[in-house]
Amino acid sequence: MIIVRNKAELMPILERQRVNGKIIGFVPTMGALHAGHISLIENSLKQSDFTVCSIFVNPTQFNDKADLERYPRMPEKDAAMLEKAGCHMLYMPEVMDIYPETDTRVFDFGHLDKVLEGAHRAGHFNGVGQVVSRLFDIVKPQKAFFGLKDYQQVAIIKKLCEIQNYQIEIIPCPILRETDGLAMSSRNMLLNEEERKAASLIPQLMQEAQARLKNAEPIDSVKKYVFEKLSHNPIYKPDYFEVCDANTLLPLNSLTIKGPSIILIACFVGKIRLIDNLVMN
Repeated sequence: MIIVRNKAELMPILERQRVNGKIIGFVPTMGALHAGHISLIENSLKQSDFTVCSIFVNPTQFNDKADLERYPRMPEKDAAMLEKAGCHMLYMPEVMDIYPETDTRVFDFGHLDKVLEGAHRAGHFNGVGQVVSRLFDIVKPQKAFFGLKDYQQVAIIKKLCEIQNYQIEIIPCPILRETDGLAMSSRNMLLNEEERKAASLIPQLMQEAQARLKNAEPIDSVKKYVFEKLSHNPIYKPDYFEVCDANTLLPLNSLTIKGPSIILIACFVGKIRLIDNLVMN
């Protein structure tokens, strides 16, 4: 596996791949890799000829400085995992390589960055748009792979491709879960033993909510049930629980739409904020 730390090294190598007709697959990450990330690499290896993974903890998408500082970083372990998985190139830039000057761009994502995560993390998705567009401009992939745990982020990135006119195929990949159902996340490793055990309630509540909704229980009643369950233990601090149209991400009052809907949740367990979702047909 080739490891590069700046775009000056990376771009000529990838240009040679393109000249030779190779399809470049790209997996952007913030590191602290787990099996979910490796599944993205595996998907890229199957669907493209040359797979690039980036590791960059993007400062512009954190609206909480403490969250940025405690985000886990383990580059040597990450590199070993990627090499074992068969990744062809790892790009680990410094901030100046991505942002040689302050990025002042503001993207218009319509309503997509004003609901759910956007409503609770001001500026987060604009930061995502900034870093992903910079990475796309540097790597110039034909395909890019993203995990569906960050369901809203995938929608934002598809919208970004429209705005920037990127001819990049965005390929969403399924959520991978631990044995107790918790969605795999780099943040899970920040949980202590008590918090990690408590976090398993999140996927359990989504399953219970789905069952209640399929039993024709009103959405407001299901939301009340979820918040009541979380209120029983002070370790939980819920941010939101919503049932939305899976295509538009607009909140629903009832399940009368045609097509899929989606349950989305964000909840602090201790000091660590976890998100998850469950698509319902």
